Amino acid sequence: QVQLVESGGGLVQAGGSLRLSCVASGRTFSRYAMGWFRQAPGKEREFVGVINWSGKSTNYADSVKGRFTIARDNAKNTVYLQMNSLKPEDTAVYYCAASTAWATYRYQYDYWGQGTQVTVSS
Repeated sequence: QVQLVESGGGLVQAGGSLRLSCVASGRTFSRYAMGWFRQAPGKEREFVGVINWSGKSTNYADSVKGRFTIARDNAKNTVYLQMNSLKPEDTAVYYCAASTAWATYRYQYDYWGQGTQVTVSS
């Protein structure tokens, strides 16, 4: 079992930055690829990006590529989502998730956090 807790969300103006954190419980954190997803009101939850177990490989959705960066610290059981040049369309609840696979689809993820709200004002 892995429990995930996100933090760092909030209200920011367009063009600003936020860093989200996701802390995992358990001693097996380094075995999992960690993904970030987001869900805007009335929309499906969508893939944002993923980082592999070692932190050496990442993959991002086209909508955030070049603006968002995922990193992890296995010693701290933490994965981060650095979000720069934020746009109003980035407004959503952001979720971290853990998968035993290199995954971009929701169904491939076994564990989910409760989410943290990010609101970008224009």
